[in-house]
Amino acid sequence: MEALADALPTIEAEKELPVTVALMMRPLVGPELVDGCRECVFPNPEENSVTLVSEHKFTYDHVFHGPGPTEKALYEQCVEPLVRGLVCGYNATVLAYGQTGSGKTHCMGTSHEPGGATEGVIPRVMQTLFRTIADEPPEVSVKLKVGFIEIHKEDIRDLLVTDLKNAEAVSLRENVGRGQNGGVSLVGAKEVEVSTAAEMAAALASGSAARATAATGMNHRSSRSHAIFTIHVERRGRDPADVTRAKMHLVDLAGSERAKRTKAEGQRLKEGIQINKGLLALGNVISALGDDKRRHAGGHVPYRDSKLTRLLQDSLGGNSRTVMVACISPADANLDETMSTLKYANRARNI
Repeated sequence: MEALADALPTIEAEKELPVTVALMMRPLVGPELVDGCRECVFPNPEENSVTLVSEHKFTYDHVFHGPGPTEKALYEQCVEPLVRGLVCGYNATVLAYGQTGSGKTHCMGTSHEPGGATEGVIPRVMQTLFRTIADEPPEVSVKLKVGFIEIHKEDIRDLLVTDLKNAEAVSLRENVGRGQNGGVSLVGAKEVEVSTAAEMAAALASGSAARATAATGMNHRSSRSHAIFTIHVERRGRDPADVTRAKMHLVDLAGSERAKRTKAEGQRLKEGIQINKGLLALGNVISALGDDKRRHAGGHVPYRDSKLTRLLQDSLGGNSRTVMVACISPADANLDETMSTLKYANRARNI
């Protein structure tokens, strides 16, 4: 229980900050170097700020720059306390936002394979969670279940179902009677009980393989859906009344970029429009929550404008601790998309 006790002060101290915003800037990569791209974003980790082409300065809760060790720092500073708090009943959400090719899927570790290197948020979450459970006293039992869905063009698809022909349709149901921000439940989505990190990794790998992807002008394997991997935790103590339940959403959002840059046509163009609609709806919710007057006056927050925002309602406006990781490329060729991401993340920091 020492690990849980250590986590609680951090969680309690951060309760006043519903959303923590971290910026993750990857280095220039091969194609950008071949094309002669230069860096146009200059981070200042000491100030948790970045400057874009010497004109625009943005400040966030955390700023990380570089490969490898930076991902470890992101996890330890922003995510690990939330994972430890899961077993104590604290809901949590981590979501990655950014243009295609900015490193979202790598940062989240959504494509992690069982037995592979521990890279990204999700594989580290697995390790921390099972270590935390192992530290529990013998009289405590912890049950874990995972779910994995994608939202593709406003359709919800269960990524853990192998028999698609006979799969049950997945829908959203309002959690009535739980207050204004009770959120929603997924009806018809499969939940798999897991008892080891390897079993959890296998569920992640199986779902990731089924995720909707396609080649675009910006990425040869662009994610065309919002993927949400959810861990459900139920902890039971010696006393029958001592039961805590919590969940953690790990969200890899579809790429945000202009259609002109993706060179999309036909179905891919329509698909991109739907993706941007969902991200716009999320942005509108973030703006509404960041408006003090609207929030304190009980003003309307447009959660119902998309299935993504309905599903994340209790993450953004409820009792969940949320970390938003804004992923950006430093390349000058991506200046407009990077500016858009920085502004989007800046709005989230006002929540």
